[in-house]
Amino acid sequence: MLPNIRTFLLCLLCWSKWSSSMEIPEEVQQPPTITDQSPKRHVAYPTDDYIIKCEARGNPAPHFKWTKDGKEYDPSQDPNVTTTLNSGTFTIKNNNGNLKNFQGKYRCYAGNELGIAISEEIVFITEPIPRFPKESMEPFRVDEGESVVLPCKPPSGPPPLNIYWMTSKIQRIQQNSRASQGLNGDLYFSNVQSTDSRDDYLCFAHFSRTRTIAQKEPISLIVKPFVVPNVTESPASDTDLSAANSIKGRKPSFLTPSGSSSNIIALRGETLQLECIAEGFPTPQISWTKMDGDMPKHTATEENFNKTLKIINVTELDDGKYQCKAENTFGAVMHAFSVTVAAAPYWIKKPRNKVYFSEENAELECEVGGQPKPEVQWKVNGKLLSETKPTINRKVSQGVITLTNLQLNDSVVYQCEASNKHGSILANAIVNVLNLAPMMLTPDDQKYIAVEGKVAHLHCKVFGSPSPTVFWLKEDMETALEGQGYFVYKNGTLEIKDVQREDAGFYTCWATNTLGNDTTTSMLEVRVATEIMVPPEDLMIQKSAMAQFKCHAEYDSAFESDFELSWKKDGDEIYSDQTENDRILMDGDILQIIDVSEDDEGTYTCVARTSLDTVTAEAKLTVLDVPGSPEDLELSILLNWSVRLEWKPGNSHNSPITEFIVEENTFEPGRWHEKERIDGNQTSVVLQLSPYVTYQFRISARNKVGTSHPSLPSRKHTTKSAVPEKNPKNVKGEGTNIDNMEISWEPLKPIDWNGPGLQYKVSWRQQGVDTKWHEHIVNKHHYFVANTPTFVPYDIKVQALNDIGPGPDPKIVTGYSGEDFPEAAPLNVAVEILNSTLIKVTWSEVPKEKIHGHLEGYKIVYWKIKSLLERRKRHVEKHVLTFSGQRGHGMVPGLEPYSEYGLIVMVFNRKGDGPQSGSIHFKTPEGVPEQPAFLRIANFAKNAVTLMWGPPAKPNGILTGYLLKYQLINDTEEIGALNTINITHPNTTKIVVSDLDTSSKYKFYLSAYTRAGPGKLITEEGITVMEGAYAGIHGGISTQGWFIGLMCAVALLTLILLIACFIKRNKGGKYSVKDKEDARADPEAQPMKEETFGEYGDNEDKPLKESQQSLNEGVKPTGSDDSLAEYGEGGSEGLFNEDGSFIGQYSGNKEKDAADENGSSVATSPVKA
Repeated sequence: MLPNIRTFLLCLLCWSKWSSSMEIPEEVQQPPTITDQSPKRHVAYPTDDYIIKCEARGNPAPHFKWTKDGKEYDPSQDPNVTTTLNSGTFTIKNNNGNLKNFQGKYRCYAGNELGIAISEEIVFITEPIPRFPKESMEPFRVDEGESVVLPCKPPSGPPPLNIYWMTSKIQRIQQNSRASQGLNGDLYFSNVQSTDSRDDYLCFAHFSRTRTIAQKEPISLIVKPFVVPNVTESPASDTDLSAANSIKGRKPSFLTPSGSSSNIIALRGETLQLECIAEGFPTPQISWTKMDGDMPKHTATEENFNKTLKIINVTELDDGKYQCKAENTFGAVMHAFSVTVAAAPYWIKKPRNKVYFSEENAELECEVGGQPKPEVQWKVNGKLLSETKPTINRKVSQGVITLTNLQLNDSVVYQCEASNKHGSILANAIVNVLNLAPMMLTPDDQKYIAVEGKVAHLHCKVFGSPSPTVFWLKEDMETALEGQGYFVYKNGTLEIKDVQREDAGFYTCWATNTLGNDTTTSMLEVRVATEIMVPPEDLMIQKSAMAQFKCHAEYDSAFESDFELSWKKDGDEIYSDQTENDRILMDGDILQIIDVSEDDEGTYTCVARTSLDTVTAEAKLTVLDVPGSPEDLELSILLNWSVRLEWKPGNSHNSPITEFIVEENTFEPGRWHEKERIDGNQTSVVLQLSPYVTYQFRISARNKVGTSHPSLPSRKHTTKSAVPEKNPKNVKGEGTNIDNMEISWEPLKPIDWNGPGLQYKVSWRQQGVDTKWHEHIVNKHHYFVANTPTFVPYDIKVQALNDIGPGPDPKIVTGYSGEDFPEAAPLNVAVEILNSTLIKVTWSEVPKEKIHGHLEGYKIVYWKIKSLLERRKRHVEKHVLTFSGQRGHGMVPGLEPYSEYGLIVMVFNRKGDGPQSGSIHFKTPEGVPEQPAFLRIANFAKNAVTLMWGPPAKPNGILTGYLLKYQLINDTEEIGALNTINITHPNTTKIVVSDLDTSSKYKFYLSAYTRAGPGKLITEEGITVMEGAYAGIHGGISTQGWFIGLMCAVALLTLILLIACFIKRNKGGKYSVKDKEDARADPEAQPMKEETFGEYGDNEDKPLKESQQSLNEGVKPTGSDDSLAEYGEGGSEGLFNEDGSFIGQYSGNKEKDAADENGSSVATSPVKA
């Protein structure tokens, strides 16, 4: 080995030593040690077999004995017991309930030639399965507002015991400060309400150790409702709230505990529960104080609506006096608890097992605490020390046994046992005397793997007596490892702190004592530490949305096969097979939660794990949702017509409550109306109410996410009656006949009645005639006044009154008796002709006194007699124009030009039309004609075409001729000039146009003339061919085969030309297509006068660019310059009737000519007519 190892041994005498109290290897001689035993109290039930355990180890192997109730007991001799080989454990067979024969106190003894160890005393008892006794209980009958206690009295059984009060539908009984369960399981009511009445109060006792649930027979509680005296105002009054407002209050008194004080003993380390439950009305509130000191800060809590004070892990410091106080508006009552803390025995100094070498001294200490003070006994090998033979080297004094000059045959087992009335404790202390050179228990050539930055532990488990000294060496080093980076534990383990790459290599552990030495060699391999590079981030997610966490980690390549990335929620692993129907998805470094709910809220931990290291990163998921519904709505009366509404806010669900919405329900069950909005920081509001109304309230809470479900409704509250505060609205008087007047109004809403017996007092008087009011009281919302003059004004008023009295003085309104038809017709009716389609009618207004009613307006009835181009009169179709209000003129649009019309004027009121005025006849002037009926190519020659057309369907006057224009429009850059032919004979319907170019395309424009000007254009196009053949665009040659072939050839040549142009353009050449594009552009986009051809949407009806100027010369509008706004005085009533008569739809478009007879400056072509 190393040359100067002896130097190390000399220097390391005080080095880290192996603990002599460590576990002794099994191959080394040793006294027995108890390793397992049954609990000190073992409760058995007559259903299964039961095992009583006692296991021990030692060398030589121990043998086992038992005592029962202090007497020797051999389980192997009992036919109802089965024993286990090399063990003290035995099984009691449950044969026909014979377990009771085995009740008693058992103790196990495990011994070999070096000593005897004993178990703690095991108390074995049997009990029956817990069951409630069969009993029939009378119903509990109690007046509303009084207190009552429903008993549970659960059967005895092993703790823990849980009590539940439920209904027959397995729904928990709701508990609160008024009604709650006591520690003994009883259900206490501080004061009962009528809603507490039910016949299925069930008490369930759950014994978890026996997996038993016992059910008590149902208890019936009958609450006699409080009867409100002198309830006469409204059948809708609610007894519950009236009772709450009328039951006589009383000072609190305690239902439990009894008396004014109690003495309580609490055991150290256990939980203390002090309980005060009080009755009274209103419900008392409980508070707690410690009278002789401060209340324990971290261990004391108030539970069960402050009725229970709970102190966990009781210590002697909790000794003292405590007081509970029950208080309401009528007084207070107190109860004092004197708490004394007792204690079962507990260890202060517990004797330990230890290995000694020859001639060494030993000291065994046994110090215990407890209240009352425990009795302590020493035993040796299971026998009382006082009953054994004294030895020279043993001395006993005040809980300490001292052994001197130990020898190899002095190995023994001592026991220290302490007990008081609250329990007992026992400890075995082995004294094992050995002389043994170091025995290396850690195998040689161990390989350890560590990660950078972490801690590595290299083990060196060794046993020897005396205790070996342990030190570590690294390869190529001659000095022991020491310093800040290394630490050797008492068990020989070497700790390397903050491992680095250079720490890799071979290490040797040396163990030595006075009897020899031993070594073991280990190898350390260092790897890169795992690191989370992208940790998950905190999320705030709205409920039902999706949450996604990302966690990316990097690790040593050697961990490729065993690296694992997992997730935890609140410390619990999220498994891939527990993802709730794919709602939670884990994919690589992504955790995705779909349809987030409140249960998903918490802390999520990303765990990056290899076989050697684990790193984590946390993120919080906060789920936002609408608030929980407010709870515990309470009403308190302030005045006759105001109440205070108080409530407790529900859970805000991580988004602060911004406001509360108070809703009320009054007359319609199930229909709620918003009453008020309250700031989210408030929990009460004063509400102003109306008289004689039964109210019920509910509250919703609102935050940024949305609005909660409404709370449960409050109790009902009925307000006192009062006189009406309002009178009816919309009071009016109108006649239904010429000699009556109906007075009507909007009835008051029930909330405005303010009391029973609502009626209306109707008052009226004729203006300028009556000085006194006529009055009548009715229950309906209208009244008829008979025998009235025709259409005279009345003063009217309506007042509300109920059984309490009349409402405020009503306002006076003006009404009118019934109307009659107007008796006069408008005079001085005259017509002013504005243009060929529009006239203005004037008249003298009818005097007001002759209208006999409310003036609605005037009507103009007009009809067409005939067209002036016709000799016979046509069927009369009348049209009506209505003009509202008082006026003396009206406009009549939409007339046909060059026609004869008649009209009359009449006034009308709500009753109907008055007499007609005298009939007026008038004639409209000529207008421009419509376009010719058709235009087509009739024939063609080599350089000419024959055009045919039909006269306009509506000439709107006497035709004076036609205007024909045409121009060349070949598909080239060439666009011909516009040529004009003026046809002065109106009966002409055919013309030959000559001197045309061969194989050219032309466009023709034709319009008709009257004295008012040219009408609308009609167009046609045609193409001449090489040999003089010609086809109109709409002709028949387009269907000939030769023509189709010709067109295909033209199309092919055009395609070749386009390809050549494209190639030339791509080479940078210029191709002038601007004029071509301009020629084909929409003429409306060219610099033309606004009126030119503005009425046509078809571009083919417009001349092309090059000839626009000549075509536009001389064009002038011939239609009306009036817009529809000039006829708007009639309002929406200027409409046609259903029979097709005019109802006010008038386009107002101005008529525009396309060209005039002084067309182009180009010479006209020869004409053959």
